[in-house]
This record gives sequence, structure tokens and C-alpha cells, in this order.
Amino acid sequence: MVKGVLGLHHITAISSDPQQTLDFYTKILGLRLIKLTVNYDDPSTYHVYFGDEIGHPGTVLTFFPWPGQPRGRKGAGQATNTSFSISPRSMSYWEDRLKSHGVPTQGPYGRFGDTVLSFEDHDGQGLELVGSEGVEARTGWTKGPVPKEHAIKGFHSITLLEEALERTETVLVDTLGFRQVGEEEDRFRYEAGRGGAGTIVDILSRPKAQRGFVSVGTVHHVAFRAVDDEHQKDIRREILNADLNVTPVINRNYFHSIYFREHGGVLFEVATDQPGFAIDESPEQLGTRLALPPWLENSRAEIERNLPPVSLPRRIVA
Repeated sequence: MVKGVLGLHHITAISSDPQQTLDFYTKILGLRLIKLTVNYDDPSTYHVYFGDEIGHPGTVLTFFPWPGQPRGRKGAGQATNTSFSISPRSMSYWEDRLKSHGVPTQGPYGRFGDTVLSFEDHDGQGLELVGSEGVEARTGWTKGPVPKEHAIKGFHSITLLEEALERTETVLVDTLGFRQVGEEEDRFRYEAGRGGAGTIVDILSRPKAQRGFVSVGTVHHVAFRAVDDEHQKDIRREILNADLNVTPVINRNYFHSIYFREHGGVLFEVATDQPGFAIDESPEQLGTRLALPPWLENSRAEIERNLPPVSLPRRIVA
């Protein structure tokens, strides 16, 4: 039986303008728009998903666009940086590419033997590119504006900023099955499953940090991988045994989810790998139309009327 989560499933953040979000992540970062849908809890707003060719777990960054809402504040009790994997040989390409699009960067600098380039999107969302060996088998999205050899290859890690390291560490290690694998100054690294890119959580231990405020430009929640419903059920039992308040299983159409807050305040999700994003669109057509779950399909006309129009990215035809 699989113990603990396998690694990162997806990360969900909050943005301001849906069109700016689409343009930044597809035209600049070269990710694939794999699903344009709505927030099932608030169908008047979009929920957009970016990832690799079919949205493999561990590659998917999603956004709730909240037009008109205030900018959030990064601080304790938050996921502050989403890190993507690239080939180490692609770092200079990405320095040049981000500069050419007017995106300021910091670095590159070393971290746990890898090379890291830090930057922010148009809303101040904390992002990083991590050049690390062993990611060549992950192909990324090859029909966008970024050449295949330089394409982003899914997640590398997520960084949590916490006032009390031990409280969050307990949840990661004892409840979710992570293991500590490194420490550099106030940064503590944990891996799940087989380890390596896509399984990593870093905790920045900042006892005097100001509390964060979740809104535009911040991460809403971090989702971890469960193999299937039975595995998720086992993990949910562990969460309950840790006296954490966890939701019932919620059907998110493309995966099944449970949610809980770790002791430091970050909202965690555990999501199943299946059924995936191709249940309502063919792999070739992912992200080419507004996709609605069956229970909202009867309201399509009203939902489309209330959503702001967006221009979807063009694709390179091989």
C-alpha cells in the first residue's frame, strides 16, 4: 500500500485580469492552457488551468481571476513561491526571454546544488525557475512559443513561509509522509514519494514574519497527489487522526479533493490523479473552449453571458 502523498498535484493561485493571466502563462512562460472552466463554488468567475501537454499531476498551475480585488500580502502562513523545473542548460535562455518581455529577475543563484532564477508575474505572484538534472524525461508543452529543449517541465517545488517550523513539519512528515532531505540557513527541504522535482516542499522558518493576506498575487492552496480514491481515503484517515479538520471528498470533475489547513495556516488539498483533464475534451482540444461540469451545463448560456470575454492562445501546428 502506498503511504503518504506522492508529491505535488496542482497549485492554485489568485490573479486579477483573466486575459493578462492567460497571456503571461502561455505567451511568456509557454505553458499550455489545458482547461478553461469556472470556479465551481462561484460560477461567475473563471478557473483556468495551465500545465504540460495533458496536464499531468505535478505540472498544473491554476488561477481564480478576481478582477477588482485588492492585492494580497505575502507572509507567514502562506505558500510564497511556486518553482518550475527547467534543464540547467536552459537558464541563460530564460534570463534572456524574461528580460525581453520586461520581466525583472533575481539571480541566478544556488540552492541545494541547483540554480534558481526568481521573478514575479504581473500580479506579483512569486515564481522561480529551477535548473536541475534529471528532468529531461519530462517533456513539457512543445507546441507553444518556447522551444522544446527549453520548455518548462512541470513543478520543481513549493515554498511555504511559516512562523513555527515544527508545527508544519509535523503535518508534512507525520501525516502526509514527507521526509526532510536538506537544510540551508532558514530553509528546510522535504520530499515525498520517489523524491526529486515535483515532490518537494521547502519551508522558510521566519518566527517574526508578518502574517500573509490571501488575495490577488498570492497562492490560494497547495494540492498533493493521491493515487486514487482508496489512497485518498487512507490519507484522509491520517489527517483526522492528527486532529485536523478535513472536508468530505468533493467532486472537482477532473479529480476528487479533500481540503484542510495545516497548523501554520496554509490551505492544503489532497487530489486524486484520476480521472484527468481529457474526460470532456480530447487531448488535442484541451483548453480550446469553456468546459463546464455536467451539473452546470444547463446553465451554460447564463454563465457565458456573465463571464468577461477572453482570447485563447494560438497553437503551433507541427
